[in-house]
Amino acid sequence: MKHDAHLHTLTGAYALDALTGEEQHAFTAHLRRCEACLGEVGEFEVTAARLAAAVSLPAPAPMRQAVLTHIDTVRQASPRTRPAAPARLTSALTRRAGPFVIAASIAAAAAFGGVAAWQHRQSEQARTQAQHSARQAQDLAVVLAAPDARTVHGRTTGGAATTVVTSALRDRAAFVSSGLPTPPAGRTYQLWFDDHGTMRPAGLVSRDGATLMEGGPGNARAVGLTLEPAGGSPRPTTTPLLLLPLPV
Repeated sequence: MKHDAHLHTLTGAYALDALTGEEQHAFTAHLRRCEACLGEVGEFEVTAARLAAAVSLPAPAPMRQAVLTHIDTVRQASPRTRPAAPARLTSALTRRAGPFVIAASIAAAAAFGGVAAWQHRQSEQARTQAQHSARQAQDLAVVLAAPDARTVHGRTTGGAATTVVTSALRDRAAFVSSGLPTPPAGRTYQLWFDDHGTMRPAGLVSRDGATLMEGGPGNARAVGLTLEPAGGSPRPTTTPLLLLPLPV
């Protein structure tokens, strides 16, 4: 029973393809007889796909033409004589969050494709944006792959599908939405933690995808979503579009 209890905590890591060896074989066998874990793995896989899409960076419109213009004028680099030093990540993130870091790295590489053809200021802006997206992907992955990750689903009053993933160990939460309409001009979606009747700001949402909520859930009993003036509000000014109870 103790061994089975441990296996129940591996759904997020399995969905990220982060299990190896005996742990992988044991959990695969466990899935054949545990409907709850099977359903949770499916939820994590859907969330992982949304996270990868959420951190992708669209290339600037003029980039393609700039690359085509300069491609014949740039000399091909000589092969490296020494391999590049591997990126340093914590062992836990390497094991649990690999797919998200890979997704962010691919997005960053796409953004940097034409950096040689751009002015220094433009390239620095692109680099800053890519680094921010990579950090966001890593932070989201830490929540999703936490051994105590809990997932709840709900819909807004307009019908948009939402998912909230929380981790008490990390004291962090992630919000994922699909079908959320573009907010009207001068308005933005704002997230809230419901601390037993007191709404605490938890970040802004500008579009569908995944968002790492600001602050930790702590003892919050629910997550709320409202439509607020651009820049957000210290307290909700509209009726919540969503008030999703968190697991206890």
